[in-house]
Amino acid sequence: MSKVMAVNAGSSSLKFKLFQMPQEQVLTEGNFERIGMNEGIFTIKVNGEKIVQHRPIKDHKEAVDLLLKALVEKHVVEHLDEIDAIGHRVLHGGEKYKESTICTPEVAQDILNMKDMGPLHMVPNYTGYRAFADALPNVKHVTVYDTAFHQTMPEEVYLYPIPYEYYEKYKARRYGFHGTSHQYVMRTYAQLVGKKETDVNVISCHLGNGASLCAIKQGKCVNTSMGFTPLAGIMMGARSGDVDPSLIPYLMDKTGKSAAELINEFNRKSGMLGISGISSDARDVDKAFREGDPKAILARKMYAQRVMWFIGSYFVQLGHVDAIIFTAGLGENDASVRAEACDLLTEALGVKIDHELNKTIHGKTARISTPDSKIDVWVIPTNEELVIARDTVRLLNLH
Repeated sequence: MSKVMAVNAGSSSLKFKLFQMPQEQVLTEGNFERIGMNEGIFTIKVNGEKIVQHRPIKDHKEAVDLLLKALVEKHVVEHLDEIDAIGHRVLHGGEKYKESTICTPEVAQDILNMKDMGPLHMVPNYTGYRAFADALPNVKHVTVYDTAFHQTMPEEVYLYPIPYEYYEKYKARRYGFHGTSHQYVMRTYAQLVGKKETDVNVISCHLGNGASLCAIKQGKCVNTSMGFTPLAGIMMGARSGDVDPSLIPYLMDKTGKSAAELINEFNRKSGMLGISGISSDARDVDKAFREGDPKAILARKMYAQRVMWFIGSYFVQLGHVDAIIFTAGLGENDASVRAEACDLLTEALGVKIDHELNKTIHGKTARISTPDSKIDVWVIPTNEELVIARDTVRLLNLH
């Protein structure tokens, strides 16, 4: 038996989940929020009890020190040397890392070397790794890449139609993200229906504050909606998704803002937030939608349209689709989003869902399509941390 920590470090956050493997038992989980700000939040769940501390948390090193101290004080572990390994979510693996990897000094340095490909995520990913490595110098680490699952996309799909030299010199291409989530729900679906992964074609819809869709043919990714960065694809909580790139110089000229300022707005002030003017949180937009707010209604319609566009194009690419899978925060919990997207697919693709059943499904696995639907529709909760723990056990040969 092994104790394995799965870690997801963001710019001002750090999520964690400690597993007993191979039983896949969660011993504790939680997160740090507002790291580096005046009042941080440390949440840890022990024996079913959620414990919340409000206190300043200077940096990721202090967060890790607080976590390790809490693990012993709460008797999650009696000694820190009980932790056998740590797996880290890393946003970008570029073309070099096509699968999860044991973290060596070279691998860790590559995280920093690729920071230009994910400036909002890569430095925090490295900082989280470094904090754990310094605190637990004898523990082995594994890096698990958001982009890895998408590296099976064919060249004609992942390349941009721009001068080829930009790909040759600078690796400018589509990479895709949320790969661990898409892979997990595809594998779970195959197990649920008693098929091999190589026998299933699915469209996975990871709909959260960040969102992406993935076309999976015979168990492998052949297309995905995000691109060089997580800004591309469908409309999201605060990200615009796909826009005409000529908008940037046009808006620079009209507003006097720099390209960096506009990209920041496309990342942080657009999507549901930008259209509704209310929030990037879909729950707030949904409340306003039900109250008849016209911009909230528009935001929801735009969101459903974009989900439908990608599902439709992926259906054509795959040729045959066994299931459409909804996962992540909205996909698992927002019945209205699922209904709005599926209803737009009924006439063209024959997709039909049981609307009464759909309303009851929140964060649990269920097939929500009707018996006469031409494509099955499933809700499958994602578990990216478990993917990280499994890859860590496999690569380090832990038992």
